[in-house]
Amino acid sequence: MPPIVSIVGKSKSGKTTLIEKLIRELKSRSYRVATVKHTIEEATLDTPGKDTWRHLQAGSEATVLGSEKGIVVIKPLTSETILNEIARLLGEDYDIILAEGFKQGDAPKIEVHRKAAGPPLKDIKKLVAIATDEPLETKTRQFSLEDTKGLADFIEEGFIRPGGDRLSLYVNDAPIPLSSFPREFVTNVLIAMVNSLKGIGKINSLKVFLKKRE
Repeated sequence: MPPIVSIVGKSKSGKTTLIEKLIRELKSRSYRVATVKHTIEEATLDTPGKDTWRHLQAGSEATVLGSEKGIVVIKPLTSETILNEIARLLGEDYDIILAEGFKQGDAPKIEVHRKAAGPPLKDIKKLVAIATDEPLETKTRQFSLEDTKGLADFIEEGFIRPGGDRLSLYVNDAPIPLSSFPREFVTNVLIAMVNSLKGIGKINSLKVFLKKRE
């Protein structure tokens, strides 16, 4: 999947503002950015009595609200892997996914801290940086809240560029980690097979889906 970085912090700390700035900066560098927003307000996703709610109650695995302005996917999730599942639904066509919230998730995290909000968050695992309006006594990398370019450099160098060519493999909807050799082997086999077909030009991305019937 595309790399995921969570922007976390206390309420009103400026998480959304920082994400807006990072989106603009990363887009200016020609990166494709997707975002995920954490919410605990279940009613905002699907209201009892509405058509989508009735679809899910009847047993639909997922439902989509669609209009000329866009789509909203509603898929019930219960596990702690919710962020990875959302990222999988978004697909592979992005260079980075910025998530707002998800303090308890497994993704690397950048905390937004303001002096007026009190001390920084505690016990945040995988905290890789802090965007702050005051110097903090911590070994974690610190950036000024106004240093959008520096923070974007950090994300680019630490999460986007190391990905290089990307191959994702799922078996029965479970992601399968691939070391360098099998990743390179599968990539070369797939590209060779597709290149053998007529009318195929330069391959920038390749999507294969297989579902075996019982």
